[in-house]
Amino acid sequence: MKFRCLAVAITLLAGGVALADDGVAWQSLNGDQQQVLDRFAENWDELQPERQQRLARGAERWIGMSEDERHNAAQRFKRWQGLSADRRELIRERWEIYRGLAPDQRQRIQDNFRRYRELNRDRQRQLRDRWRKLTPAQRQRVRDRIKDRRRTHPMPRE
Repeated sequence: MKFRCLAVAITLLAGGVALADDGVAWQSLNGDQQQVLDRFAENWDELQPERQQRLARGAERWIGMSEDERHNAAQRFKRWQGLSADRRELIRERWEIYRGLAPDQRQRIQDNFRRYRELNRDRQRQLRDRWRKLTPAQRQRVRDRIKDRRRTHPMPRE
């Protein structure tokens, strides 16, 4: 049961959501989806259509995951639950901003994050510490310099 609760919660946090006018009938869910979502069965018809759709899609994703993927997803959700409400709201806001970016901007962010993750922990810590010590004005100047550099010297695509 605990595992299913995690599965459902993960689905709520998972990627993009397409809104539609119609909900999802409980009977239209396959048996595996109904099993994952069984805690919602009694109140399914009372859920908002968007939530029904998110849950149905999330259950389908959960079913398609390997045990390792499920374990990793459960760990991420556990970390998410440990965040303060303010921190979760900030992450949601930033996610919406990210989703609104052009594909090339999103790719640049992903590339930068990948390069950061490839650094050793000491170098990551040094960069974080340097960034935290900057004033907001200094941080903006760094961002502006990076933007200018990208305009004049675009990075080649791999």
